[in-house]
Amino acid sequence: MALSTLLATVLCTIVLPVLLFLVAVKLWEVYLIRGRDPSCPRPLPPGSMGLPFLGETLQLLLQRRKFLRMKRQKYGYIYRTHLFGSPTVRVTGADNVRQILLGEHRLVAAQWPASVRTILGSDTLSNVHGAQHKSKKKAIMRAFSRDALEQYVPVIQEEVRAAVRDWLQRDPCVLVYPEMKRLMFRIAMRILLGFDPEQIRTDEQQLVEAFEEMIKNLFSLPIDVPFSGLYRGLKARNFIHSKIEENIRKKLEEDSEGLGCKHRDALQQLIDSSKNNAEPFSMQAIKESATELLFGGHETTASTATSLVMFLGLHTEVVERLRQELVGLQEERGVDLQNLTMETLDQLQYTGCVIKETLRINPPVPGGFRVALKTFELNGYQIPKGWNVIYSICDTHDVAEIPNKEDFQPERFMATPSGEAGSSSSSSSSRFQYIPFGGGSRMCVGKEFAKVLLKIFLVEVVTQCNWTLLNGPPTMKTAPTVYPVDHLPTKFSPYVPN
Repeated sequence: MALSTLLATVLCTIVLPVLLFLVAVKLWEVYLIRGRDPSCPRPLPPGSMGLPFLGETLQLLLQRRKFLRMKRQKYGYIYRTHLFGSPTVRVTGADNVRQILLGEHRLVAAQWPASVRTILGSDTLSNVHGAQHKSKKKAIMRAFSRDALEQYVPVIQEEVRAAVRDWLQRDPCVLVYPEMKRLMFRIAMRILLGFDPEQIRTDEQQLVEAFEEMIKNLFSLPIDVPFSGLYRGLKARNFIHSKIEENIRKKLEEDSEGLGCKHRDALQQLIDSSKNNAEPFSMQAIKESATELLFGGHETTASTATSLVMFLGLHTEVVERLRQELVGLQEERGVDLQNLTMETLDQLQYTGCVIKETLRINPPVPGGFRVALKTFELNGYQIPKGWNVIYSICDTHDVAEIPNKEDFQPERFMATPSGEAGSSSSSSSSRFQYIPFGGGSRMCVGKEFAKVLLKIFLVEVVTQCNWTLLNGPPTMKTAPTVYPVDHLPTKFSPYVPN
């Protein structure tokens, strides 16, 4: 009697719940697979949909690159999953990504996960479409024109030089990644949003902490309840909006009094565009766009600058070649490295190759989000209408058909006339082997700004410093941009030319 009671207890408390759970998972999978379009003869991509409602979001958030690598090895270059509340197809490889990027408005449209849209807002460049996207992009592009970039160079050099000077005074080490985020945040606040240096010093600590909290919760389950990731992200976002609104009102007041400055930063361009379009002025829309600019303008450059310090710390021969290029410009062309210009930066060919190679191995943004506007075929599979599509930048770089792709070799970008890595093939898909800034009509609007900023950073750091990575090669993580888990502890020391 006691044995039968024990068996019944085990069945009720352990076996039955496990069986019910497995049945629920199977029913969830069947329910989602029924979402395939019966009018298309192609099958859904292989894959799994994870737990009911949660999908595989938690595995992605916890494991990041390990999860993505495992899925690619198991299912190939196109597979289905369920992320951030939506059935999703993840796409890798130049040929496949090319069809997604060139299919904008025809096959797919940009659509980030619900949590990103909620936190960043619906009026941001990454979330608007059609005429609204074209108008907003045009306004922002004026802030990244060559004339505008020329004005930014002295400000960037001033901020970078001050940061490098501070690192040289630190003992025993500098945690590079947090320092890069602070440096790039200050630069973005001054150049993109027009904050003055004194205002940045006053609000910097609070703003950096709020931005950290917002970024940490940008990709989360779309559940807005107290203490959830989305709730914390929105709370941090609201604080950032309050500070940006103060600056917008200050700009509006200066304009009304005829005190507007000659330099038109990206935020000012958005304000001017809003006025010129004869539409009602929307403070919320401007704040959302400014927050997106701040995210795109500092988070990605901080990631890449950190990767530059890491790769150069591991490859001192590349540092020496960078210095040789700079010395050559000084001696042969009389270039003044203390007062950089766009013309000088254009001549830094090898420096540009170092940045390109860093972006190839460690692209700061792992991929982009789209939604299928209609059911279409991709490499033998159907992508159902309404499903999300993620094109992978990091995986596409990983599988690109280029020689010695695991090695850090900046000179590979000097080997071809176009300056792009890879085979000499002129096929239309070969250029999609290297897509650190995305592609198509949604290519990153700030890519030229990023290149200028990173070149200035390299000039300052290699002419002033030697450095040693105290922990050796770090483990890299993505959340949401790529960064070293140990924050890259580094010892900087003054560089004295021979």
